[in-house]
Amino acid sequence: MSQRAFPAVFMRGGTSKGLMFHVRDLPVDRDEWTKLLCGAMGSPDPYGRQLDGMGGGISSLSKVCVIGPSTRDDADVDYTFAQVMIKDARVEYHSNCGNMSSAVGPFAFDEGLVTADDGRCVVRIHSTNTSKIIRSTFFVDGQYTRFDGEFTIPGVAGTGSPIRLDFLDPGGATTGRLLPTGKVAEWIDVPGHGPIEVSLVDAANAAVFVRARDVGLRGTELPVELEVREETLALLETLRREASVRMGIAPDVTSAAAIASVPFVCIVNEALESATLSGAVIAASDVHLLARVISNGQPHRALPLTVSLCTAVASRLTGSVVAELLAGPVKGAIRLATPSGILEVDSDVDDTDGYWTARSGTFFRTARRLFEGRVWSAG
Repeated sequence: MSQRAFPAVFMRGGTSKGLMFHVRDLPVDRDEWTKLLCGAMGSPDPYGRQLDGMGGGISSLSKVCVIGPSTRDDADVDYTFAQVMIKDARVEYHSNCGNMSSAVGPFAFDEGLVTADDGRCVVRIHSTNTSKIIRSTFFVDGQYTRFDGEFTIPGVAGTGSPIRLDFLDPGGATTGRLLPTGKVAEWIDVPGHGPIEVSLVDAANAAVFVRARDVGLRGTELPVELEVREETLALLETLRREASVRMGIAPDVTSAAAIASVPFVCIVNEALESATLSGAVIAASDVHLLARVISNGQPHRALPLTVSLCTAVASRLTGSVVAELLAGPVKGAIRLATPSGILEVDSDVDDTDGYWTARSGTFFRTARRLFEGRVWSAG
């Protein structure tokens, strides 16, 4: 088997890791990217470990970002996110990754694609997956991003320099509408189970929100506990496919099975005491809501940032299954209990004569440049 080498950078962005490419270093024909990216990440792998590549065997560690000059006047760079499937030779471009978005600005600055003023860099990122703008703000030291600092995020050991991400006008990133069906809550009849009340919301990424108790859960379960509940995961996947059709993402449930990245399934419950992967205990009084997410068929170890933003937006939609679980209106950022700790996300949502609009969503991440060089791929 022949191999080819491509210039690449490997970075952590938030609670994810992935390969960063300049678009200029990849084939012009995007159809050629699938074999290249799968080969670099070690997919397909029937064992689910990606030992023969850079991937880590879970969705948050099987990601690629492709960066290039902007094709829009209101942005500085274009950013294409690629979710590389683990067991299949397939790459999806239907969604964006909020965590890896935090690595895009620093990559662009360190690679000389943008400049900074007075130790502070602001990069306007055009997400080609969603046609939305993300504003990334971070500190620099001379010609390099400053990655050291005292800021912490749940799920990542140690500290780093804060990176502020503002998702501008995030509504309709996947479907074109904040509420794809025009309803804040509705019922989906799930074959073999019966009707389940959900909220179908599309902000930064499309998500279907379901109460934990309606699918036999408490919402405090850790990923390892969810992984062994095959019947529950099968139910959630069936619900996800039905929601995909309802939201207009897929024409039918068969097609929905092939679009694994969206919608995400977010399981929510009222604030309860819960444990984290590190063994720490989160008091119910310290959070507004419990959240667990199924991403590409796997229980997420933290919470995808785009889904966190979507959750924050959904919490402000009166009558949604998310808002109904809150003890009362939340002023400022909402605090979410995740398997990795507490995540704070702010959102600006407007209701004008019953028409909901998401103006923005904001959160902070850290990132780190891990190595640069050439990555080898078959073909």
